Amino acid sequence: MEQKPKVAFRRRGIYLLPNIFTTAAMFAGFYAVVASMNGHFEKAAIAIFIAMILDGVDGRVARMTNTQSEFGAEYDSLADMVSFGVAPALVMYQWSLSSMADLGWQWGKLGWLAAFVYTACAAMRLARFNTQVGIADKRYFQGLPSPAAAAVVAGLVWVGVDNSVIGADIAKAAVILMISLGLLMMSNILFYSFKEVHFKGKVSFISLVAIVLILALATIDTPKALFIGFALYGLSGPVLSILRKVRKLGRQKSV
Repeated sequence: MEQKPKVAFRRRGIYLLPNIFTTAAMFAGFYAVVASMNGHFEKAAIAIFIAMILDGVDGRVARMTNTQSEFGAEYDSLADMVSFGVAPALVMYQWSLSSMADLGWQWGKLGWLAAFVYTACAAMRLARFNTQVGIADKRYFQGLPSPAAAAVVAGLVWVGVDNSVIGADIAKAAVILMISLGLLMMSNILFYSFKEVHFKGKVSFISLVAIVLILALATIDTPKALFIGFALYGLSGPVLSILRKVRKLGRQKSV
């Protein structure tokens, strides 16, 4: 019998440097969950912000070193799901939403359902982002980015702990926040991506003053600065969307 020629399979390696940062970001998200389970909510919130920084670094490192790959893109998306989908929902649940069970089993279900809605919307937001790579307008994100949504959640928890706020006291507001963030992530509202910002170019004097004020606030009270900054970014999409519709209606009436 004739022997079939053996097919040589080429083993594909993975780039180490960018995936180290991706793994570190996922570890920070995982640590946030563990810290919240042990009642260390401030550490959990800080860990989510660290995951954000590392998530921003891995892509830039890959582009700078020309080590982009399909594996890296998929791995980064899965890490984002842990750090910005699961971790914020569980941290908020442990800090605030779990207390709703004290009001009755219906309220208790609403608490964990709000956390699940946020997680599910984050997963769908990441899946949609992956399908739009290369075809979407780089100036805007369609829907609130999951890292920004996670920053709002982590910022609120950090501000609450820093100011001795009991999570149970704002549980109902937390339900509204988590569902609202989930809907914003899944919406078609456009959010500015800041990818077209060139730091070598000139900026207006007002922009420079705004940057200085933000840095000053961050130095004085970091938790509040981060929460306010990302909350304003979360509101910027709906506000700008309304303004665009108003301008469009004004042009149609003037014609």
